Amino acid sequence: MRLLVVGGTRSGKSAFAQQWAERRAASRLYVATCRVEDAEMAERVRRHREQRGAGWSCLEEPLRLPEALEEACAVPTPPGVVLLDCVGLWIANLMAGELSPDTVQERVEALARWLERASLPVAVVSPECGLGLVPMHPVSRAYRDALGLANQRLARACDAVVFVACGLPLALKGRIDDESVSALKRQVED
Repeated sequence: MRLLVVGGTRSGKSAFAQQWAERRAASRLYVATCRVEDAEMAERVRRHREQRGAGWSCLEEPLRLPEALEEACAVPTPPGVVLLDCVGLWIANLMAGELSPDTVQERVEALARWLERASLPVAVVSPECGLGLVPMHPVSRAYRDALGLANQRLARACDAVVFVACGLPLALKGRIDDESVSALKRQVED
């Protein structure tokens, strides 16, 4: 089972993906794409680790994502489930390295091919940033376009796609776990 979870900032997409992964296996790999470059980001990472709790190992990979996933899952005892959070930061990291739009999409294609071959459950988290205004700056427009194309390709590679808004999940493709939906809705109601 391969799941893509998309949504806006603080929509609940990561919480949904985490709950989904925790229902799949006791041995879980969290793949983080962020770079810790300041105190605020370090604090975010600390809080995320604390929220995940036991049963999680973490792999930090800001650039070589398809290769790192391949290596992490090719070990004698692979994790029971993988949670990749998040594609948006990965795309930003690639673009910060001044890769061309075509090269960025080649990297996305490599990730999509890995997903299609994955023999274990995988949840992928990605922001949806194309619902607002057209950005004024060319770099912002290029990022929005690259992420939108990446989300489309990853959605084709996944069995299910969930859009999360205001803490509420909506299945766009495939079926979603009723327990995960109920748990997320309870958090919104509390």
